[in-house]
Amino acid sequence: MGDVSVPGAAGDGTERVRVRVVIADDQPMIRMGLRMILDHEPDVVTVGEAGDGAGAVELARRERPAVVLMDIRMPALDGIEAIRQIRADPALDEVRVVALTTFDDEEYVTGALHAGADAFLLKDSDPATLITAVHRVHAGGSMLDPAVTALVLGQWRTWRRAHRADRADGTSGVSGATTAVDALTARETQVLRAVARGGSNADIADELGLSPATVKSHVHTLLRKLGCTARAQLVVIAYETGMIVPGAQ
Repeated sequence: MGDVSVPGAAGDGTERVRVRVVIADDQPMIRMGLRMILDHEPDVVTVGEAGDGAGAVELARRERPAVVLMDIRMPALDGIEAIRQIRADPALDEVRVVALTTFDDEEYVTGALHAGADAFLLKDSDPATLITAVHRVHAGGSMLDPAVTALVLGQWRTWRRAHRADRADGTSGVSGATTAVDALTARETQVLRAVARGGSNADIADELGLSPATVKSHVHTLLRKLGCTARAQLVVIAYETGMIVPGAQ
């Protein structure tokens, strides 16, 4: 139910796929602004709004949207826990989550990353960036807004340092990530770089001359080998280890 087909704009009998989106933010004005941007797009439709995390999870289960725009800080149930609940529900496996953040949310970013957010955007991102993020995660890719990349990387490194005692091999931070990346096969390294550039499985398949199913298998292997639960975490590791420079294509 993540997409809905509607008649083509030209009335020629063709169908156009519209990406179904749920907006979750505790500020009505922000929800209204996001909805205006989304509903202006002919291939995107807003199917629900929530003012807290609990409402977002309920809407995700009822509407089965393709994408949820999730504010990180909300009352009752915050966005981090809402993302975690969505990720824990097998019925919502196809739902993608774009975490909406501000620079004041610094302490929450790593939590959203580990909960399984597929993309991170600043709330004041321009409309084109928002639409790009919706389409990219809907296609199976990931995205870190360049303006928030440094924030995500900084919080990721802080979290890794704080939890280094939890690692069985005693490694932490960049050194541990580099060791894991160095152990990847040449093909896995190619796929990781492509994932870090935001490519969907189909994009990566075209780029590397593979089938989408093979790419999907490689991505699952990368998640397992690098101890990740979402593609956005793979992006951060690629940045952290210097495989790709933030903002580079």
